[in-house]
Amino acid sequence: MRGLLFPVIAVAWLSACATGPSDDAAASVCPRLIPYSAAFQAQAADELEALPPGSALEVLVADYLVTRDQLRVCQ
Repeated sequence: MRGLLFPVIAVAWLSACATGPSDDAAASVCPRLIPYSAAFQAQAADELEALPPGSALEVLVADYLVTRDQLRVCQ
């Protein structure tokens, strides 16, 4: 029994030394960034500018921009 203990402990320690996530783990942690065309982005900017000052949608879009920046870093 003692002869089996060392290899089990060694494998556990070595598996903890991974330097990065596996492909499956990266996919579950880092969602796919959806691309938008330049025309669609221009339309969205025009619609955003047409909103009244202090609009709730303006805040949501600003938050979404931060999320997209974080996704770019994640990928």
